[in-house]
Amino acid sequence: MIQRTRTALRLALSMVAALGLAASARAGEITTAGDLRIDTPWMRATPGGAKVAGGYVRVTNTGSQADRLTGAGIAIAGRGAIHSMTMAGGVMKMAAVPEGLAIAPGQTVELKPGGFHLMFEDLTSAPKVGEPVSGTLTFERAGTVPVTFAVAPIGATSPNAAASAAPAPHAHH
Repeated sequence: MIQRTRTALRLALSMVAALGLAASARAGEITTAGDLRIDTPWMRATPGGAKVAGGYVRVTNTGSQADRLTGAGIAIAGRGAIHSMTMAGGVMKMAAVPEGLAIAPGQTVELKPGGFHLMFEDLTSAPKVGEPVSGTLTFERAGTVPVTFAVAPIGATSPNAAASAAPAPHAHH
């Protein structure tokens, strides 16, 4: 019975998230889900025609039990995953992290450019500066949490970066 109730609750939350009716976190805002504090979800704008976009967020576990970020999604992407980025011998390597990211009690995990990040693939439209993007973060214990990703300029290193902070990379056709 409890499992059926949890499944129904997850489905209801997913439907609410898909419709964008739930309270959600925006850049500079904080939302909570159980013992998790979700701070400043953001992403970068992409050039037209891009099929992937990165997403970033800071999550703090204020509770006494570990949780795990296992997935993410946005309305304008076919799928989302957690990726790592490392430098080895001057070569950037990106890899999916299918097991997700553990968030121990009292720990803050920051997904940011140059490290762990969310990778949204199969974009159906380009994120644009100033146009927030609805999405979800999925956790092992806290479930699916609706969030709104603020959109910073192409090449931004933080959610509040000005458009002139970094030159736009050249698009390759």
